[in-house]
Amino acid sequence: MEWPRTVRLVTLSLHVLTIASIALATEPVSPKPEAPNPIAPAPGPIPVPSKPQTQESEPKAPNKAIMEGTGKDPAAPSTPMPAKPPAKSASASNGVSPQKAPVIVQPLPEIVGKDGAPMVLIPVGEFTMGSDKGDDDEEPVHKVFLDSFYLDKFEVTNGRFAKFVEAIQSEPPWGFADKETPVLRQDQPVRWVNWMEAMGYCLWAGKRLPTEAEWEKAARGSDARVYPWGNDPPTLAHAVFGLKEGSDTVSAIGNRDKGKSPFGVHDLAGNLYEWTTDWYDEQFYSKNPAINPRGPAEGSAKVQRGGSYINGAYRLRSSFRTKGDPTEHDPNVGFRCAQDVPKQP
Repeated sequence: MEWPRTVRLVTLSLHVLTIASIALATEPVSPKPEAPNPIAPAPGPIPVPSKPQTQESEPKAPNKAIMEGTGKDPAAPSTPMPAKPPAKSASASNGVSPQKAPVIVQPLPEIVGKDGAPMVLIPVGEFTMGSDKGDDDEEPVHKVFLDSFYLDKFEVTNGRFAKFVEAIQSEPPWGFADKETPVLRQDQPVRWVNWMEAMGYCLWAGKRLPTEAEWEKAARGSDARVYPWGNDPPTLAHAVFGLKEGSDTVSAIGNRDKGKSPFGVHDLAGNLYEWTTDWYDEQFYSKNPAINPRGPAEGSAKVQRGGSYINGAYRLRSSFRTKGDPTEHDPNVGFRCAQDVPKQP
């Protein structure tokens, strides 16, 4: 296939310098005891004065503090005070101090990525992946468990991608070199971006592309809905779809609130197809693991999800799968980034 232009691959290298500071604590040195003088005579025993004995017939003098102002007979026996209860031991009955329960810090529901893009939390848990009412590669329907992760709330825009191109001094994607697109359409999602350029942006922003399973969970939630907003057929209030190719086909991000996913992610149906990190395999659902599945180790095409502005309602379904050459540039394909939740210490 002849490409519309030469694709220049950009190798991103990150040089990380780790500076470790080690503070050395010095224990205080105790002074040495002086050695005894062998010449000096040893001191003799010190006489202890004997305690004067009180004759039994001699009465003891009453306490002056008691006698003054009390009106009580000093000879009267005093009422004994109740014994003070013993203090509770800080240790357990077996002598081992009780351990404090570890404090689990819940991840924030929304963060801002290094590129300034808002990201929403997709919580840990199980969801239903696939469909028995779609294509053969959507079967079998199966349960998948995913760790929590963050996903861009919106698709990556022309404005944000322009900063990446400028930072690495890369050749802009096809249809992006006129320098008007990132200015006049900075809030529209970037398109004509192949898989390698999408991956390069995510790495530059300290992120990654989502897996196919992560993308589908973010769109479907935990109730196996057909579309991100539910099971109702799409309308133009839900998504951008069913249009012909043209300059005004792509919509700015965030203007289809009715089409949000249960986690608050926008435009997971329509507008642009979105790249995922996985290689495409038609039979992958029959052999993928049930916990944090990743795509095959190799392949010839990468998975795309979500449908685009030129597609009908069938391809906007959250379980629909398609694919694309990772080196190919298309006008109806964009992307968004994902990010792992930091591990608990």
